[in-house]
Amino acid sequence: MPRLLPVPRGTLLDLGVFRLPGAHPARRVRAFLPALYAPDRPRPALWLFDGQNVLGDEGSYAGGWHAHEAVDRYAARKKTVAPVILAIDHGGDRRLDELTPYRLGDRGGGAEAFLTAIVDVVIPAVRGRVALRTEPEANVIGGSSLGGLAALYAHLTRPAVFGGAMAMSPSLFVGDGAIFSLAEATPVPWRTRVYLDAGGREAKGVIAAHAQRMHELLLRRGFPADHVLWRPDAKGTHAEKHWRRRLPKAIAFLFG
Repeated sequence: MPRLLPVPRGTLLDLGVFRLPGAHPARRVRAFLPALYAPDRPRPALWLFDGQNVLGDEGSYAGGWHAHEAVDRYAARKKTVAPVILAIDHGGDRRLDELTPYRLGDRGGGAEAFLTAIVDVVIPAVRGRVALRTEPEANVIGGSSLGGLAALYAHLTRPAVFGGAMAMSPSLFVGDGAIFSLAEATPVPWRTRVYLDAGGREAKGVIAAHAQRMHELLLRRGFPADHVLWRPDAKGTHAEKHWRRRLPKAIAFLFG
């Protein structure tokens, strides 16, 4: 593991381009090491899909989430250990397939293989360079839109890897709502934390209605009420700026 000195306000580490098995394009993964990161003190981790959008503005057509700033502000405000951000770039024109667990017309359905590649290839390589805690509750996976759907799917199908999910404006309607059947049939993970949000101005309220339905389903299934948060945003639209605005409270809930 390379020697990394503690830094006062965090640092961005380019972990390089990872070659994935099958038809998945190679992609870049970046890490944000928050304030006072030290290699002898493993940190919790927030793994994020659509990595081009979650840090600075450079890779996003609509402005980035500035997740690194949100993490450092959280650490300073709460006087606590902040998670490492792991930003996994999307696969370009393969994005829909990779982030969709279910068929959507003649496309989609590739999320299972993509998540397997992340677990088998990306995570071990990252842990070889960045000091991360390995227990499930210290690893949360997140995203927005299709990324939010994929994050929830990842938690439900791989709770021993990802003990939490951050699903912003998740596209739960994909596959005729098959994710609801999965949530209905999945045993409640013994370690779980799920954050759901959506804007009232997204798809005429449909996305928010589905997210609220998922929240109610998880509670009925026995997910601990204080470990599942549904956060409606009446003015929110399906846009990066609203996910950026809601991110700090999501981080506080998931890692607080």
